[in-house]
Amino acid sequence: MKIQKWVVNPCQECTHVVSDETGEAVIIDCGVYYPSERRHLLEYIAKEKLRPVRLLLTHAHHDHLYGNDLVLEHFGLYPEVHEADKRLMVNMLPLRIKEIYGENYPYPIPLPEKFLQNNEIICFGNHQLKVFSTPGHSPGSVVFYCWEEKVAFTGDTLLPMNIGRTDFPGGDREEMAESLDFLVRRLPDETVIYPGHGRKTTMMHEKACNPYLVGTMSV
Repeated sequence: MKIQKWVVNPCQECTHVVSDETGEAVIIDCGVYYPSERRHLLEYIAKEKLRPVRLLLTHAHHDHLYGNDLVLEHFGLYPEVHEADKRLMVNMLPLRIKEIYGENYPYPIPLPEKFLQNNEIICFGNHQLKVFSTPGHSPGSVVFYCWEEKVAFTGDTLLPMNIGRTDFPGGDREEMAESLDFLVRRLPDETVIYPGHGRKTTMMHEKACNPYLVGTMSV
């Protein structure tokens, strides 16, 4: 499995394209905002001769989906987010973007045609990602986990030496603590973590060093 990462947009969000030897790919948290970022994404997909088959969101915050219109335009893929973030995506997202950019936001905002479910299996090429519901940063935050490769895309649930904020609308400290406990129990130590912000890390490192995972969690 090949993972291409870009750090993009004013929030320094991590956009990932995940593919394998078949050429099929999934795009996770397409936050490309600036024209150069959007161009680089398309150039990479063309150069690698990839066929994107799903556009996946770990959650419905604005910095993780600036590029959804680009993916819809070029590959016909609508964004997919957990159903618990439906209200956030459909009702609150347009208001939040208008609050930030006023009338100057340059892109349309595609809305999902279907929503992800907990434990759903995402298939592409010869690989699978399992959807783990991990509320706390948002009601519908999820982690995408590939058992075969021991790789997890954690969005803003688990970050290197940190976690996502719980004081945004829909955030919940207790749910976040439960989600982190689930990840500690569910993900093997050798799991490579690709977060929504920051460098990649491992579950072993986070269990040993992340203050939110060491001993009693205080979220």
